Amino acid sequence: MDDLNDWPGRELDDEALDVAYNVRRKAGPELFERHMARYLAMSDDAVAGLPGHPGIVYDEASGERLDVWGVEDGTPRPAFVFVHGGYWMALSRRESSFMARMLHENGVATVVPDYTLAPEAALDEIVRQVRASIAWVHRHGRAHGLDPERIVVGGSSAGGHLTGMTMVDGWQEPLGLPGDVVKAAMPFSGLFDLRPITRVYVNEYVKLDVPKAAALSPGLLPAGRRCPAAVAGEHDGDGFLAQSRRFARHWGVEPLVVPGRDHFDVVLDLADARTAASRTLLELIGSVTG
Repeated sequence: MDDLNDWPGRELDDEALDVAYNVRRKAGPELFERHMARYLAMSDDAVAGLPGHPGIVYDEASGERLDVWGVEDGTPRPAFVFVHGGYWMALSRRESSFMARMLHENGVATVVPDYTLAPEAALDEIVRQVRASIAWVHRHGRAHGLDPERIVVGGSSAGGHLTGMTMVDGWQEPLGLPGDVVKAAMPFSGLFDLRPITRVYVNEYVKLDVPKAAALSPGLLPAGRRCPAAVAGEHDGDGFLAQSRRFARHWGVEPLVVPGRDHFDVVLDLADARTAASRTLLELIGSVTG
């Protein structure tokens, strides 16, 4: 990374970059609203009657909360921490627990944190909060039915970026956490090099310059052994597909590109244990030992 301005796609004009990264425009308003309605309805259905601990404050500094779903009395369960997307400026934990029932039925608990949205919070503060949610699971999870030695993180879109920022090295020790506190990760349609974002519409909210974007790019930062299973939809935005492929290659794995899915509905496959995404996640969690 000798030249911070030397990034894939830099040769594109601003309109072409917007086409690559403006997946809401690609979907169109009607399809986008249908997807968002599905997120909420499927999440409500998934947690209805499910044992859990909703609304726990995990970060005193911000007051942000998380929900724990799918725990049982007895042996603590592996924890899948899911970080929602929304380009860091939309959505919440309420729309983001659609996988909780599937995981509960397969012996896994789900943790869904909120974070303060941009522009109210800067992106480095959002990263800090998500890492604080991991610290909460490690420190307090056992009392809530979670196994702190089996934490797997996933997220979609901006949540994929935030997932990546829990995989990199260096943040764990200042929080008193082991370097491998995140045992594995599975980002969906993530952003792993944020330098293109400096030239698309979302930068009106996150306000990144190129050096700051590089410093917050998990694909440019050192990382240990927490190898991901990177996932994207066949009809995802070109920028997101390219980034998922590059990030997977960075870790020496092949991305899972799901046929017939787009940027918004590919992650909803986690509600159904029969899908390739769910099978991959369950295998990933099953491979994790304390």
